[in-house]
Amino acid sequence: MASDRRDDPSPPTASDGHDDELSRRSFLRWSALAGAGASLTGLPSAPQAAAQGVDLGDAKFSVKEATIAEMQAEMAAGRLHALGLTRRYLNRIEAIDRRGPGVNAVLAVNPDAEDIARDLDRERRTSGPRGPLHGIPIILKDNIDTGDGMMTTAGSLALVGAPALQDSTVAARLRAAGAVILGKANLSEWANFRGFSSSSGWSGLGGQCRNPYVLDRNPCGSSSGSSAAVAASLCAAALGTETDGSVVCPSSANNVVGIKPTVGLTSRAGVVPIAAAQDTVGTHGRMVADAAAVLGALTGVDPRDPATAASAGNSFTDYTQFVDPNGLAGARIGVARQLTGGITDETAAVFEAALQAMRDAGATVIDVAIPSFDEFANDISEIVVLVYEFKRDLNAYLATRAGVPVADMADVIAFNLANADDELLYFGQEWFELAQAEIFSEADYVNALATGPRLAGPEGIDAALAADNLDALVAPTNTPPWPTDLVNGDCFLFGSSSYAAVAGYPAISVPAGFTFGLPLGITLMAGAWQEPALIKVASGFEAATQARRAPEYLPTLELPRGAKRRRLDPGVMRKHFGFQVDAFLKGRIRRPHYL
Repeated sequence: MASDRRDDPSPPTASDGHDDELSRRSFLRWSALAGAGASLTGLPSAPQAAAQGVDLGDAKFSVKEATIAEMQAEMAAGRLHALGLTRRYLNRIEAIDRRGPGVNAVLAVNPDAEDIARDLDRERRTSGPRGPLHGIPIILKDNIDTGDGMMTTAGSLALVGAPALQDSTVAARLRAAGAVILGKANLSEWANFRGFSSSSGWSGLGGQCRNPYVLDRNPCGSSSGSSAAVAASLCAAALGTETDGSVVCPSSANNVVGIKPTVGLTSRAGVVPIAAAQDTVGTHGRMVADAAAVLGALTGVDPRDPATAASAGNSFTDYTQFVDPNGLAGARIGVARQLTGGITDETAAVFEAALQAMRDAGATVIDVAIPSFDEFANDISEIVVLVYEFKRDLNAYLATRAGVPVADMADVIAFNLANADDELLYFGQEWFELAQAEIFSEADYVNALATGPRLAGPEGIDAALAADNLDALVAPTNTPPWPTDLVNGDCFLFGSSSYAAVAGYPAISVPAGFTFGLPLGITLMAGAWQEPALIKVASGFEAATQARRAPEYLPTLELPRGAKRRRLDPGVMRKHFGFQVDAFLKGRIRRPHYL
């Protein structure tokens, strides 16, 4: 029988002899992927390529866990070429993402990737490299426009059609830096701002992305495919986007580094939006230096995004200069324990070990209080802002697209209803419906736009940093990856992303360790434009702990027997989260997460 599962990473086939007609869902999905250049049929394996005389670069060089600096060193020495490097990654995508474990992180590959790499090799020979990203293959989350042969869909069948008319600013800047745009990553559809009970990493077009450490565990969202692709060495680095948690959470879940920049440091022009107040384009890398190298290529004022005007004088084109293996020596780090409500004993143990590693590396680590915590926990300003801005910003973006089935949010809602078996089978579109209904007034919005950032920024992160002259705050990023559950959605216990998200401040998630074989990260956060300070302490922590390790693609997790578990205490939860816990325990409401 032909495949009819959106979480099935293999294309539909009738090889078993049945004459069943392909479902509309499978047909749309796979014809769209093929049209976007996702088919890798005929791409030679490394042995086949050698037999065919196809250059895959030096046979001794492996892209698995390789850093950008290592790739550049090999290319500078003439032992590796961008074309060979690109083909190695394409072969790895075929072997690991399409077949083999079936991570399902890559939604489409760029049909022009090899030509781009070939031209960059020619340029290197004639005039030298453009910079640290010359010839480096990078994957973009599929809500980031590329004006080429690839579509930009946000994972939705509603955007299947013609590609975007032009590059997003960040894509154009990557090209200018000499990067090879290798493909588009799967994601939580519409950046996880569609329904209340979503499964992170699921999209109607791409199906369910898997966690490369344990395949039935969730990769977190919405930049799920970006971080999973980096973790599985399917690319050198990747771009993701975050509104609240969607760079840092998947970075933690997939054991990679994620840099969520200050809002306005990177342009959002040509990026499918949620809300301009909080949206930002960030980077994923296996090491801090890799994520920092990509970040530097993205910065600069962009007339297409007015928010970037504030970055003038606050940005750098080289963030690797702040990478320091001794970056924790003399640093002052504040432990934001208020952000850990709902933490389990196992996560707490990894976090405490991380704090001790900081002390051992020369940092002063002290517990701090965030003055606005109680008020922020009971405030709904973030929900008001996101819902109010969503319709406005999405409609403005859709006006830039042509040759797709929808022109505005109302069209998207109608499309989903008309294609409910494809798009609404597992969860609904409540966020779309609330935004379309305009449930908040302009006065509500203006008040929320002032209140939320004030509580999170000046009266939150800034106040906590200033009180003890701190370089950064630290908290666990979130829980270990949970089992993917398309029926009930994500298992959300806690996350520490909201303060930096609502304030528009930078945050970095860096691998911290494992529990039960599942990755955990810590998030470091600071004030606006403090990416250099965060990169310094994050790289110091990375050097001190070396917590990153390659995935093993386990099909499932064998848990030990007899472990004593801590009972959920609603009283403790209520102390941390106020009214939201009462609603959460009754299953009615929770703060948006992984957006």
